[in-house]
Amino acid sequence: MARIEVPGIGGFIREQRDQAQMSLRQLAKAAEVSNPYLSQVERGLRKPSAEILGRIAQGLRISAETLYVQAGILDEREGDEAVTTAIAADATLTERQRTTLLQIYAAFQAENKAAESTNESTDEPTGESAVPESKDAS
Repeated sequence: MARIEVPGIGGFIREQRDQAQMSLRQLAKAAEVSNPYLSQVERGLRKPSAEILGRIAQGLRISAETLYVQAGILDEREGDEAVTTAIAADATLTERQRTTLLQIYAAFQAENKAAESTNESTDEPTGESAVPESKDAS
């Protein structure tokens, strides 16, 4: 399993909290963690579990996946970062809807990648000419 980068995740949580214009106390209440614990997480003194990260993400109204990637628990998804960021940041979607959209997006990408590799393998020259050779009558 990947190692959680404590100072990095804490700084990221603080940035997200500042962007959401939430106080430490408001986020702690929303995430159902104590004020001192959240403060220590933000300062890089504590290593939050995946469960706590999920609750913090819910309190911030961002995708838990975003925090998991930031913490090094999950690998970042391939694809257009603008698309994944927009889905993760959309406050009109529930966490379940965001996760589902990201999974569908990833499935489409995998399907297209597989199709590309299949096309590349069939486009390779086999040594045979696609046009039949004409026989000279001379």
